Amino acid sequence: MSMNNQGRPTRQAEDTVVEFAAATSTGNRALMLEEALIFEISDRTRTGVDLAEAPKVASRLGGLERKAAIGLPGLSEQETVRHYTRLSRQNYAIDLGLFPLGSCTMKHNPRLNEKMARLPGFADIHPLQPIHTVQGALAVIDELGEWLVKLTGMAGVAMSPKAGAHGELCGILAIRSALEARGDKRSVILVPESAHGTNPATAAFVGYQVEDIPAKPDGRIDVDALIARLGPDVAGVMITNPNTCGLFERDLKVISDAVHEVGGFVYCDGANFNAVVGKVRPGDLGVDAMHINLHKTFSTPHGGGGPGSGPVVFSEALAPFAPLPFVERLDDGKLVLIEEESAEDHHASSFGRMVAFHGQMGMFTRALSYILSHGADGLKQVAEDAVLNANYVLRSLEDILDAPFAAAGPCMHEALFSDAGFAEGFSTLDLAKGLIDEGFHPMTVYFPLVVHGAMLVEPTETESKAALDQFIGAFRSVALRAKQGDPSLHSAPHFAPRRRLDETLAARKPVLVWTEPAIEQAEAAE
Repeated sequence: MSMNNQGRPTRQAEDTVVEFAAATSTGNRALMLEEALIFEISDRTRTGVDLAEAPKVASRLGGLERKAAIGLPGLSEQETVRHYTRLSRQNYAIDLGLFPLGSCTMKHNPRLNEKMARLPGFADIHPLQPIHTVQGALAVIDELGEWLVKLTGMAGVAMSPKAGAHGELCGILAIRSALEARGDKRSVILVPESAHGTNPATAAFVGYQVEDIPAKPDGRIDVDALIARLGPDVAGVMITNPNTCGLFERDLKVISDAVHEVGGFVYCDGANFNAVVGKVRPGDLGVDAMHINLHKTFSTPHGGGGPGSGPVVFSEALAPFAPLPFVERLDDGKLVLIEEESAEDHHASSFGRMVAFHGQMGMFTRALSYILSHGADGLKQVAEDAVLNANYVLRSLEDILDAPFAAAGPCMHEALFSDAGFAEGFSTLDLAKGLIDEGFHPMTVYFPLVVHGAMLVEPTETESKAALDQFIGAFRSVALRAKQGDPSLHSAPHFAPRRRLDETLAARKPVLVWTEPAIEQAEAAE
């Protein structure tokens, strides 16, 4: 096999490897074994364990007994362990390498935080335990809430929302309640083009009409267009700051003052708080409500649908309308949960309850551990390092990739590129798939929508310069192939466990259930 001067196979040699792998029948590649479906490893007529015959007892199912076999595969312990271990090796994870998803802050999670979250007094408690038995847990929630209020310069906090979009819903419901309390019926929420996609979805879910506000050529909100649209029908604006183009909305205070002048409220999507924590207090910029993704800013593992936590901080104007329940410290030092039974005494304006219980205890414990281990100065450095790393990526790649807003000043937590300049017929998707062959999870693609062929990269503050240099080198390599029109990119990835999906077929006709026989479906799902 021919090698280059770094000791790596040349592109010609790699193509030979691809042809050889395609010709083999097992699909195995060195230590990466081809893994069959769990139904294919065993069958549904046997079991992997020996159980004594169940005693004959009278049924209590009232005629709802199962009439046929359950249909699960029967595997031994060894078969089961090997199956799931082999599957786990096909996953990409933050513990394997840089996870450059833009607007997602997939960073290293300190093991100290994990240890704290697993302490019996936090991990094993039950939401229906008597209040006097969970004073420590309530103290964690209370102290974390105080930190969030201080870091944002706000007046109150709701800890119960489960994730970012749930936090958005909490904030918009509080805005609606505040307007209803003063007898002011408004119907419109303004959302800039550079906001997260959940923002307009949340406003529409609450029943508001959503109107877009355009961006200027530098990627920031067109303030004049926003102010021109303000009026008595506008309930508020939802602004992501730093925005999804990776830029700080430096006119947010001007926008807030204008919105307040016409009686509206300002909601800030705080998903990107990672870039400004310890540097900027949103309350000083006139924000009335903002969710904070604990699972992003304060290092809780996330992805795959959870877990998550999205506390919402409120200004003085909205704090009275915050949801139940919340923690309160009594004069004797004891902590209690304010529920519906006691809310009328001093929180009668609350819009109600969003969840059955208080929140995500594991998220709270991890986030407080992260905050306390960093301290105020450490949190400030988090933002500074996140911005430094993102700008290092931006400036290291802007000579080979189109960077639409590179001239707009330093980016914040993420760098934005596009596929402009690629050879004809090559796109962002080709670069993303090629990056997999280089050993990296692809960046966020085709978002934000304001940039055609967008590639959004967030390196986060936890990556070293050496790790960034390795990623940048791989990115440059694939980008150069896309610009030169390397046809092998169209079929990348070549070294992943599965070949490239037919994106349209996978979206419109997903194969989600295994049935027998599954030959045709298995081929469509590859």
